[in-house]
Amino acid sequence: MADPLIVTLGLDPATFAVLDALRRRHFPPGRNLVPAHVTLFHHLPGEEELAVSGRLQDVCDGTPPVSVLFPRVRFLGKGVAVEVEAPELIRVRNRLAAGMASWLTPQDRQPYRPHATVQNKADPTAARALYAELAAGWVPFEGRGDRLLLWRYRGGPWEPAGEFSFAGRQTSSPPPGNRV
Repeated sequence: MADPLIVTLGLDPATFAVLDALRRRHFPPGRNLVPAHVTLFHHLPGEEELAVSGRLQDVCDGTPPVSVLFPRVRFLGKGVAVEVEAPELIRVRNRLAAGMASWLTPQDRQPYRPHATVQNKADPTAARALYAELAAGWVPFEGRGDRLLLWRYRGGPWEPAGEFSFAGRQTSSPPPGNRV
């Protein structure tokens, strides 16, 4: 069986830098194997990589970059995430999901609530304290998503499997700012 696939949103460099700095500062170091990301799909079948890639390219063709708002932080119980408001991203994700419905796991069938996790699998008391700290000083900011990134999950850091730019341009690997 082939390694599962993950799909994330590629963010503009400034937005990625802000989220990744938060993640590096607050994620438990031994568990932080990947940089900041906004996941669209957590587990697609690796044996369908060509079909998944084709679906990603089809949806990205003609789709302009999406505006992304980071309005607030969310408490996760054992971590903290930055919420994402992006109606166009949700439409893109819904189009992708409709074409891959038979491959979706229960997690990927749930209603989509995009976010960027900056802390997870932490002590609940520490997570609650971080949430309070970040929420008290949070200033909403905007960014841009301009591509979808495809990854192979191999039990640790993710391996790049493709990049699909909105508006139809495909390249072979993610740019350095969004490497996992």
